[in-house]
Amino acid sequence: MRLKRSYFYTLRQDAKDEESISGNLLTRSGMIKKSSSGVYMYLPMGYKVIKNIEKVIREEMENVGAGELLMPALVPEETYVLSGRRKAFGADMFSLKDRFDKSYVLAPTHEELFTVAAASKISSYKDLPFSIYQIQDKFRDEARSRYGLIRVREFLMKDAYSFDVDEKGLNDSYNEMYNAYKKIFTRLGINYRIVKSDTGAMGGLLSEEFQAISPIGEDKLVICDECGYAANIDVAKCMAMIEKSDEEIRPRELVMTKDIGSIDDVSSFLNVSKDKIVKTLIYKIDDKFYAILVKGIHEANEAKIKKLLGANEIRLAEKQEVEEVTHASVGFAGPIGLDVPIVIDNEVLNMVNFVVGANKTDYHYVNVNLDDFTYDLCGDIRCITNGDVCPKCGKKLEFKTGIEVGNTFKLGTKYSEKMNLTYLNKENESDFVWMGCYGIGIGRCMAAIVEQHNDDKGIVWPLEVAPFKVAIIIVNSLDESQNDAANYLYKELKSQNISTILDDRNERAGVKFNDMDLIGIPIRITVGNKIKEQLVEIKQRDKNEFEDISLYDALSRIEDIIDGI
Repeated sequence: MRLKRSYFYTLRQDAKDEESISGNLLTRSGMIKKSSSGVYMYLPMGYKVIKNIEKVIREEMENVGAGELLMPALVPEETYVLSGRRKAFGADMFSLKDRFDKSYVLAPTHEELFTVAAASKISSYKDLPFSIYQIQDKFRDEARSRYGLIRVREFLMKDAYSFDVDEKGLNDSYNEMYNAYKKIFTRLGINYRIVKSDTGAMGGLLSEEFQAISPIGEDKLVICDECGYAANIDVAKCMAMIEKSDEEIRPRELVMTKDIGSIDDVSSFLNVSKDKIVKTLIYKIDDKFYAILVKGIHEANEAKIKKLLGANEIRLAEKQEVEEVTHASVGFAGPIGLDVPIVIDNEVLNMVNFVVGANKTDYHYVNVNLDDFTYDLCGDIRCITNGDVCPKCGKKLEFKTGIEVGNTFKLGTKYSEKMNLTYLNKENESDFVWMGCYGIGIGRCMAAIVEQHNDDKGIVWPLEVAPFKVAIIIVNSLDESQNDAANYLYKELKSQNISTILDDRNERAGVKFNDMDLIGIPIRITVGNKIKEQLVEIKQRDKNEFEDISLYDALSRIEDIIDGI
């Protein structure tokens, strides 16, 4: 690529509306440009990075025998109604009607259509197993787009699906894809951790996420360096931190707590530890109200509650609804006398003489015990905290944030049952196909790489994904000998299929150096005054050393650097 006549620009100032390092650097380097909220153009330099990421993915998908196809983005809405996911996606799904008033959606994901495609091939067990994948745009109407390419409304995604005769076959296919993903993210230069996660709207038997460690990550991760336990905070298991108290049971008392409803204020007013307070939260879960009890120092975990109850939808009750359920103002809810199902956290099981709201405005009960009310269900329904220990080995946990760049799901027979995807087994009986699903956010990978690989000068691309591996800079573009040497090197490198930029612009050398550092080209060759001695200068983007080398040895040296020698 010769820059002088190419589409290329950079910005000297930070992008005003980009809050992340990656969003700012990718915009400044002319790789992406925001079109509207959560929607970006991939400009030529950035698109080359995208294609390099795709190349790595395609090579590893080829290695596991997955066939590539392409699904439509415009899908009849009834497809998602049939699978039961239209309601689950709700307002996150873009919807529209055609001229015949038929309802369509822009696909947020493609499990349903892949199931339909698989049905065209599958009739008996002899047609299984196999896997197929695509790289295509997805659409989700995010309530708040943010962090550049990390939270967007239109995004490029690789999604793969495996089809097997039984759970053992699914496990084998899953492990094969799982290992392929590890190779992909390692090749992309991403520092990642694999964590257990909630299956969410996807459903199924198991979900694991590949998380790029980053300070701006939207996902909170719980990690144990001792035993390797790792989970998304939504599913991280909490161990009961207290044993059953041998404290003497005291009689329950009703105490006036006028205008005191918060945990902090109740603790101060009653002169009791916040550990002794149990808060009662009213939730509406699948159109039914529930009372959720957790210790006052903890937060309820909605993902765990949904899983425990086998629910699809969950939300905190609104103020008016809380007052209707408890017959009291917000802040005074409690389990005693409530006419709704009560679910308590495991930790509450070990508490005695605790404090709860009295379902009476301006009143709390003290010295409450489990015999004072009836609960319907108990389980691990709280969020893990810094004070918790690893559920596997009991050692200290570490909390990090991550960008979800990939995920893997064991879907089981969820979609095959809803979409009637069956095969004839060896006994000539009909069975449902077992499915797995495997996704990679390609734009997110691009952003995550930049978040992890940058310095005060700009992006530091790993060799495998960089838009070009080499940049040749002509210090004085009016100097004939420098131009001749640069063109010689450019042709030599191109002849060896080494992607190269020739910066032949009529710009000062400092501008060229800054631009190549900003866009993160891994290897820079400078052709300057030393060309009189047949010498050029080589510098690697991630190193501070400069190396003078013969013009005619430069190609061999570049090949050594690329090969890691």
